[in-house]
Amino acid sequence: MAFSGSLRMIGAHLACAATSIMLAAQPVLACTRLVYHGAGGDVITARSMDWKSDVATNLWIFPRGMARSGQAGPNSIKWTSRYGSVIATGYEVSTTDGMNEAGLSASVLWLVESQYPRFDQSKPGLTIAAWAQYVLDNFGTVAEAVAALRAEPFVIVTDHVPGEDRLTTLHLAISDASGDSAIVEYIDGKQVIHHGRQYQVMTNSPIFDQQLALNAYWQQIGGTVMLPGTNRSADRFARASFYVNAIPKSEDAVTALASVFSVIRNVSVPFGITTPGEPNISSTRWRTVADHRRRLYFFESALTPNTFWVDLKKIDFAPTAKAKRLDLGPNQRNTFSGEVSGAFVPAQPFTFQGL
Repeated sequence: MAFSGSLRMIGAHLACAATSIMLAAQPVLACTRLVYHGAGGDVITARSMDWKSDVATNLWIFPRGMARSGQAGPNSIKWTSRYGSVIATGYEVSTTDGMNEAGLSASVLWLVESQYPRFDQSKPGLTIAAWAQYVLDNFGTVAEAVAALRAEPFVIVTDHVPGEDRLTTLHLAISDASGDSAIVEYIDGKQVIHHGRQYQVMTNSPIFDQQLALNAYWQQIGGTVMLPGTNRSADRFARASFYVNAIPKSEDAVTALASVFSVIRNVSVPFGITTPGEPNISSTRWRTVADHRRRLYFFESALTPNTFWVDLKKIDFAPTAKAKRLDLGPNQRNTFSGEVSGAFVPAQPFTFQGL
């Protein structure tokens, strides 16, 4: 029996190793998102942005009542924002991350396997650059967002990554103040939604169903025995899944936030690192932490010494308010400290990349 069990364990290790080799052969862009369920209903979402070059990120404040377009040509979906939000941009043409005044957060991460439906103008289009913003503008809870997205009111329209000859391929993670969570992907041209509090972690390739299967292997071993340590997507998924539930559920907000920051830093890719045979694994450029209950949005650049935050409770999100921008500078090297809502300055909103 012991010999048979050993063979099964060896077989499991070989299967996992084969999967890891297969993943290593794919071009991987590394980002991680995780949701912490703490004491007394505390909910905190963290994400890292890993990219091979400066993603030209700045922070924006958007008020309620903004008229929006899906930027997909004549048949673009149109809406007026119901909620104000604080967001982080990509290349100043997209929303990559953010939290709205209701405490809903949205993050987009790279997923090379994404395949979106063909946009034939029969249904309104939405540029992928505004996918996260559409959710932040329109919904206060994950359940509300999922119910609307399941009806598929639009077709996602993708375009080239700015300055690159490849299409943007993303999946979406949303979480709210109740701890609810959802992952939205487009696989083989069809929308796939995973909805529930248990979906706390999202990284990149492979698709989410396969990530869950790979993580089940590490759960059987147990995180106190061994955890995978590389910067590959599946390994970061396993580490984040273990640590986000292993850290103490402290009643103290400072301790809880420190614990979440420690986990997202643990699954970050060291700045400037290169991985032989995996040229597309990328350095972590910045991290965000969204404190849903206290409505605090933290930002940490890899190239500055300080973590700073925006208190959404201090912001005027009325429709009469202006959009405002916080210039983070090239490679997010401008240094800020403490609560920075007063440092944003009025600015003309950027235009989402589209057709």
